[in-house]
Amino acid sequence: MQVMNAPTASGGCMRRHEILFTLGDVLLSLGVYLQPAMPLKIIVVGSGGREHALVEACLKSSEVATVVALPGNGGMRQVVECVDISVTDIDAIVDYAKGFAADLVICGPEVPLSLGLADALDAEGIPVFGPKEHGARLEASKAFCKDFLQRHAVPTAAYQTFSDLDAALGYLDSQSFPLVIKASGLAAGKGVIIAEDRATAEQTLCEMLSGDAFGESGKTVVIEEFMTGEEASLHLIVSDGNYLIMPMSQDHKRIGEGDTGLNTGGMGAYAPTGAVNNQMMEQIEREIIAPTMAGFAADQMPYRGTLYIGLMLTPSGPKVVEFNVRFGDPETQVLLPMIDTDIVPILNAAARGEPLPDRLPIKDGFSMVVVLAAGGYPGSYAKGDPITFPESLPKNAFVYHAGTELGTDGRIVTSGGRVLGVTGFGTDIQSAASAAYAACDEILWKGKTLRRDIGHRELKRGC
Repeated sequence: MQVMNAPTASGGCMRRHEILFTLGDVLLSLGVYLQPAMPLKIIVVGSGGREHALVEACLKSSEVATVVALPGNGGMRQVVECVDISVTDIDAIVDYAKGFAADLVICGPEVPLSLGLADALDAEGIPVFGPKEHGARLEASKAFCKDFLQRHAVPTAAYQTFSDLDAALGYLDSQSFPLVIKASGLAAGKGVIIAEDRATAEQTLCEMLSGDAFGESGKTVVIEEFMTGEEASLHLIVSDGNYLIMPMSQDHKRIGEGDTGLNTGGMGAYAPTGAVNNQMMEQIEREIIAPTMAGFAADQMPYRGTLYIGLMLTPSGPKVVEFNVRFGDPETQVLLPMIDTDIVPILNAAARGEPLPDRLPIKDGFSMVVVLAAGGYPGSYAKGDPITFPESLPKNAFVYHAGTELGTDGRIVTSGGRVLGVTGFGTDIQSAASAAYAACDEILWKGKTLRRDIGHRELKRGC
């Protein structure tokens, strides 16, 4: 087993870890990296800010001929063709990909992967960036993921899984609080409850296991010990046994400043984070990434796509909170702008199970995204409000659309809770924040809401 140099926390070149020595590695060592012979026809599946960022990355690539989004959003409709096919309609996506003669499908959200999109496309000979259904269970079933982590000795919180209410309630007798209770299935990021006391735990278990809270997704629950520390997000681009490490990022889930209020899909993110230094990154590679890759091989789980590792940086070392099987949202909107090379050939190689390049060049500096949300989010909110954009954006600022539609009059209107992601790039975290917030202030609609403290931990570190 060969372990490459660990990445720096503040930029530079990320290196890959290799499990197997292959002919592809020999070619790479000689400087041979095979590029597509013909420009690619690419489909991006999804409709959020993550997918808009992927579309924009594809449009910048010299390797791309055409990009289509399924179903896309208002912002994507301004730059590529969007086809109104639901991300859950696997047969329709496959039929369209065949008729389009797609060379590559990039799947943004987790639901299509959990429904077997990659399996169905592979059966038609269409490469897809995203794991097959077996691998997608790492996100679709928290119980499956926790069992994988335990089986392969990957550090994570102690846990037990239950489908029977009486057994779950009995387990509480031996536990101390707070506890974390998770709906095992997909719950759109809302199926995690921190129970501060027994009464809350009992109520949560009753609501989940009855099916009232999260339907079938909650009829199996995972009860975990409560971990303390900072959270961080690690994204890997995986091609079977090979991987590339993207910059470590931090997300901000709470709606309110100071990390208060209800959980959301994410109100902002930044990268890289100084919470993870070089020594800790080496520990993460050694204790988390390497056994995970070995676990894929041992479980005969070929994995091609993004592996998002949610980490808790506990006093006793980094531990896995969760695995996601796709790029994070809004983390993608800060990670892709930091990549200092054409990302499309890398995604294409991973989709085909081919060797990855030796290095992932990363720009020096920091990237930050601030989410502009509809008033009332994550509760009920209005839709259809027209958005006013500035004629030009401030330097080093980018806007990614999430919950938007293109109206019949050509105007962009709101259509979701998280409406836009505004990304700023700078030499330090403060300049990245200044670029993002300057653009945020020039984008207007009725009820616009945002957090003004994205990156507050990094700013306190003085980075």
